[in-house]
Amino acid sequence: MSEAPGHTAQSGPHGATCVAATAEVSPSGASTVGQAEARQPGGASALLSAGEPAEVAQPGDPSAGEDAAEQTGPSLSPSRAADFMACPLVYRFRVIDRLPEPPSPAAARGTLVHAVLERLFDEPANGRTPAAARTLLDPQWERLAAAEPLLAEMFEDEAQRQAWLDEAALMLDRYFTLEDPTRIEPSHREMSVRALLASGLTLRGYIDRLDIARTGEIRIVDYKTGTAPREEYEARALFQMKFYAVVLWRTMGTIPRMLQLIYLGNGEIVRYSPDEADLLATERKINAIWQAIDRARTSGDWRPRQSRLCEWCSYQELCPVFGGTPPPLPVLPPSAAPDEPVLAGTPEPRADEI
Repeated sequence: MSEAPGHTAQSGPHGATCVAATAEVSPSGASTVGQAEARQPGGASALLSAGEPAEVAQPGDPSAGEDAAEQTGPSLSPSRAADFMACPLVYRFRVIDRLPEPPSPAAARGTLVHAVLERLFDEPANGRTPAAARTLLDPQWERLAAAEPLLAEMFEDEAQRQAWLDEAALMLDRYFTLEDPTRIEPSHREMSVRALLASGLTLRGYIDRLDIARTGEIRIVDYKTGTAPREEYEARALFQMKFYAVVLWRTMGTIPRMLQLIYLGNGEIVRYSPDEADLLATERKINAIWQAIDRARTSGDWRPRQSRLCEWCSYQELCPVFGGTPPPLPVLPPSAAPDEPVLAGTPEPRADEI
């Protein structure tokens, strides 16, 4: 990883590195993404050369600040921050009103693919194959459907459910054209992280995968089951990753070396290397977002923001933009600072399909 901090590894069309799915076959038969990923020196454990032991360094525990964060003050996740930036009324419906949303095939597919990729790394390195990933699909779907029976109602018949599962299988196959999981030993998977900022705001979230090199360099990896965004939407995806980078920086004292988004919808990887200025600016933005949320909560002004995202919104019937009327605001005690929505089907919504 020889690029300068705060810049991407190579020039992409939108500023961040975009790596198309040009796969090669390694001696072991697994797919790799050409030479760009497999041979960058000094990277995270995923970049170890073939045959090299995959031990990883374990710097400070990312959850070290969890005790301090277990308090009743305000908290914010990247999903909720993104909600407010996209549409304050959606934030209100999810967080203040806590209105349940029906499960969607796109969101459920994202949850399923994430679950399979998480459990793929339970297998020994030589067992992390496309066939093994496909084998995990049915049991993971059954587990999700048992936990949330409403998921089964997404499909009109068995043929529709099978077509949905086939789409998830194709995304898993595509994953193997982007990374060689036989050469990756993640330090953490689906890792819960928290950090308490000096402002009193607690940041929290879940990181799909954290790779830590023996030299201590950190790579944050996030899987997306949608396609890589156009330029005008790329900043939103990178904001989520920078949010996580701030959390790790504030808890571990180390700036992550690489932020990596893996888009399984079209087979691209977006990479970004943040620096301290990036993370300070992101922290200021996060605090500003929370201040705006607090002002809206105090004033009751949760006005909608119309955009192309409205097409996928499940609250259209309650939105003034579509002729709807929001329900009366619930009465909350002054100390209440809820920040979790009530969602049917998935415990944490993913914006992968947007």
